[in-house]
Amino acid sequence: MSIKDKLLAQRIYLLLGALFITSLVVSNLIFQKFFYWYPLNIEIFGSKLFEISVGILPYPITFLITDLVSEIYGKKRANDIVIAGIFASLFSIAIILMADYVPAIINSPINDEVFKLVFSKTVLAVGSSMFAYLLAQLIDIRIYHFWKKLTNGKHLWLRNNFSTWLSQFVDTLFIIGLLCFFEVLPWSSFKGLLISGFLFKVLVAAFDTPFLYLGVYFFRKRFKLKINEEISLI
Repeated sequence: MSIKDKLLAQRIYLLLGALFITSLVVSNLIFQKFFYWYPLNIEIFGSKLFEISVGILPYPITFLITDLVSEIYGKKRANDIVIAGIFASLFSIAIILMADYVPAIINSPINDEVFKLVFSKTVLAVGSSMFAYLLAQLIDIRIYHFWKKLTNGKHLWLRNNFSTWLSQFVDTLFIIGLLCFFEVLPWSSFKGLLISGFLFKVLVAAFDTPFLYLGVYFFRKRFKLKINEEISLI
């Protein structure tokens, strides 16, 4: 690979990392708003199907990016992005705590009470999310590479969906469980939110498969990669 191509590959990797980190941090900041995504009035364990947090909207993007990075740049580079995302989330906690500590002036458009109402549970959300997310992403990357090795780089749809389904279930189970444990959410909503969140993520994983194929096709064509060949940034 030429120096020009390697520099381009590095820039794309940084861009994917930026999209990953932004999606991860924002999902933890907006999670307290819930919406009803599905038009049919179906209830599961007392909760409407697909009555979910807006924080889940950017979340599947992170799994799409790690699958793409795993496919093109390899397992280590995918793990590096996950670690960077966790660091960014923890750093966001420090900024929020600092902003909450500083008293608002009288003429401030957002007073201390409103700010605290919106962001007071962010620390618990980020803490719970990071534990669940770290576990889920490590599972996702490991399963992805297991299927990649088993199929010799073929059947991209198989490893994309199988890795995401299991990792998303683990992520949804732990984050909702921890939020209920810390009384951010009521336990009565646990089963309904678990099923709704998991089914939503499964549907999104199936929906994003063509985008993964498109991304892989772009990389292989632009950098003349063979099936199962990865880009080395060193």
